[in-house]
Amino acid sequence: MTDERLQALHEHLAETGERPVERTASRWLGEAEAVAADIAEGDISDDVLTERLTTVDHILSQVDTTADAVADDHVEAAREIVDALLEEQ
Repeated sequence: MTDERLQALHEHLAETGERPVERTASRWLGEAEAVAADIAEGDISDDVLTERLTTVDHILSQVDTTADAVADDHVEAAREIVDALLEEQ
């Protein structure tokens, strides 16, 4: 279900905040997490959802590596969720 995937997206990004990630990646991931929290918690239109998912996708594209394997796995999972949701829009 979409709501569960939006929650999972936020959770994966929140988990990166608990890891020792590279400083620049941390900044990008913090921004992505904030947008993901907004869409996971709010009742928003499909147009706004698409816009915000596109924003998260763009932010995540700025992260090459976090310098932490566990965080990298969370980033990859978040990317997969965003890609799947955008394909459905």
